[in-house]
Amino acid sequence: MRLPNKLYSYEKSILSKFPIVLRTLQKADHSVSDLYLAVKADVSDVGEFIEILDCLYALGAIEFDDEKEVLRYVVRTHE
Repeated sequence: MRLPNKLYSYEKSILSKFPIVLRTLQKADHSVSDLYLAVKADVSDVGEFIEILDCLYALGAIEFDDEKEVLRYVVRTHE
């Protein structure tokens, strides 16, 4: 996993790809394969794409709908 550090700038890290994936999911829910095709030009390979999804899921920014088999952007409400 490429996180920003002395070797990798923010632009070369996976953190810089989070907004790309999140913007795509804000527009519409996507299956994993459709989402990959939508952001393929912005990620280096499938491995990096999976790392991005892992991180976003762990952060609670996306969720997987088992019934529809799609990824969904999680809208947060401040209470």
